Amino acid sequence: MIVALAGTYPNGTFESFRERLPEDVELLKIDTPEKYAALDRADVMILRIFRAEKADIERIKGLKMISRWGVGYDSVDVAAASSKGILVTNTPGSNAYAVAEHSVLLMLALCHHLTEHNAFTQKGDWSNKTFLETTRTLNDAKVGLIGGGNVGRQVAKRVQAFGASVQYFDPYRLSEEMEKKFDMEFVSLDELLRTSDFISVHAPLTDENYHMIGEEAFAKMKPTAIVINTARGGLIDEAALIRAIDEGRIAGAGIDCIEKMPLTADEPLLGRGNIIVTPHVAGTSNDIATVTIPMLVDTIMDLYKGGKVRFVVNKAALEAAGYELA
Repeated sequence: MIVALAGTYPNGTFESFRERLPEDVELLKIDTPEKYAALDRADVMILRIFRAEKADIERIKGLKMISRWGVGYDSVDVAAASSKGILVTNTPGSNAYAVAEHSVLLMLALCHHLTEHNAFTQKGDWSNKTFLETTRTLNDAKVGLIGGGNVGRQVAKRVQAFGASVQYFDPYRLSEEMEKKFDMEFVSLDELLRTSDFISVHAPLTDENYHMIGEEAFAKMKPTAIVINTARGGLIDEAALIRAIDEGRIAGAGIDCIEKMPLTADEPLLGRGNIIVTPHVAGTSNDIATVTIPMLVDTIMDLYKGGKVRFVVNKAALEAAGYELA
């Protein structure tokens, strides 16, 4: 079996995979675009940073599985993979705590004007009154989560520690037991938008929910609402977001992922004190490897042993195409 580690990874990742995989598994380090473009054979491709487009999938012969380092798999042409019987897997929950921390970090930074205070102080402007009227806390705030999955539930735990209450919307409602465990109240999307002080998006990007937060959604929000997106660019209509903020219809936004990455210096989201933009780093933390690598090795070993592979995200598409899964 040939396993290609495609992308850039934390230090020690290659060595950690090598230690965990059988000796007869050939492990390739594909860490530059040039190496990736030249990759023409592998049984398994672990993917981070790079994209698996249709041309890549057709170029790499013998490919049986594409495993995403992380939860999102919009960097993979799933339809192309499914048409060739290639499994697409991810590592659900592996970086949930990191994304949740970053989501709460953005909430706190915005409601305490952290970046603005720092910018002013760095220039020698010592004022503790500039943002007095708009500074607030999470205590007694209502946090609305769009998505009740692994990340959403981790955000719920963290904001509740600050004294906030949590409501959520998800097309797939959690069980009553799970709602009680995480103290999350299920509401309609409309009610969530109208009543939340903080709206934090934790949904996958699909054709159905592209720009799910747009003009209509912003029109329903409180003028004091803060919107957070640490999920995927494309879930929020950025032009509509900027208009809503510039017109005072919402108070601010924390954005970790934009629709067209990487951004450029003339990106309209930049230059506004009440919009914080980070470079898609919410799920990036060196210690995540201790969780993610074992999960990826498990899926590789499932395939290696000919057993049922876990964490397959395109199972339905494969079955519809007539492929039999273990």
